[in-house]
Amino acid sequence: MKLTVTVITRDEAANIAAALQSVSWADEIIVVDSQSRDDTVSIARKLATRVEVREWPGYSAQKNYAASMASNDWILSLDADERVTPELASEIQQLLQREPAECGYRIPRVTWYLGRWIRSTDWYPDYQLRLYDRRAARWNQRRVHESVEADRSPGVLRHELQHYAYRDISHHLAMIDRYTTLAAEQWLSEGRRTTALEMFFHPRFAFIRNYVLRAGFSDGAVGLLVSRMNAYYVFLKLAKLWELQSASRQPQAPSRNN
Repeated sequence: MKLTVTVITRDEAANIAAALQSVSWADEIIVVDSQSRDDTVSIARKLATRVEVREWPGYSAQKNYAASMASNDWILSLDADERVTPELASEIQQLLQREPAECGYRIPRVTWYLGRWIRSTDWYPDYQLRLYDRRAARWNQRRVHESVEADRSPGVLRHELQHYAYRDISHHLAMIDRYTTLAAEQWLSEGRRTTALEMFFHPRFAFIRNYVLRAGFSDGAVGLLVSRMNAYYVFLKLAKLWELQSASRQPQAPSRNN
C-alpha cells in the first residue's frame, strides 16, 4: 500500500524542513500552505512532492483538502512541529506492506518541553489518529483540537510521534490564548454554558488530575509547570465561554435614525 503524507503550514520556516525530512521515505508528500510570510513555501518545495498555497479555511477543511490532493488513499497527516521517528516509520511501512486490518490508526505522541520529553500529565500518551484510509475516515469540523473520525474503531500503533509544540513559556502562553478562544467559540456554538462554580472547581480538578493522578510530579519542576499550565488552559477556556455567553444575553442598543 502506498502512502501520502500531508502537512498544512503557515509561517513554519523554522520547522518544516525537519518535519518533511522525517517522512522522506513516504511515496508522496503534499504541503498545503496558508499564505506564509516567511520561507516556508520555498523550503517545502525542495522536499515535498507537491506544494499548494491557498487561503485559510480552518484546520479541518485545510487538512481534508490536503487529503483530497493525494494520489494514494492511505494518508499520514503530520503537523509542521511534529517528527516521525525511524521506529515509527518502520512500523508504518511494515503495516502497509499489505492491506491494513483497520481503516485508521492512533499514534502515541510525546511532547518536548523545556529540555525534556514529557511522559506524564494529560500530555502523554496523547494518542492521535493520524494514519488513515481517506475512503473511510476524515477530519471533523471542530474549530480547534480537530481530529480524524473513522467509520469504525481504529487500531493503535506502538511507536511515538514526536511533538515540538512550544519554543518557550511565552510561546506556550500565546498558544493557550489562541486555542482557548477557539475552544470557547466552539462550545458556544454547540450550546455549552458555564458557571462561576465550574470556573472555580474545574481548573483545580484539572491540576490534581495532571499533577497527581497522571504523575506530573514525576517530571519535577517541569511537570509542575505543565500541570499548572493545563489547569490554566481549562480556566481560561471556561472564562472566555462565560464572557461570550454573557455578551450574548446583553440587549443591543437601539439604532438611531438620522
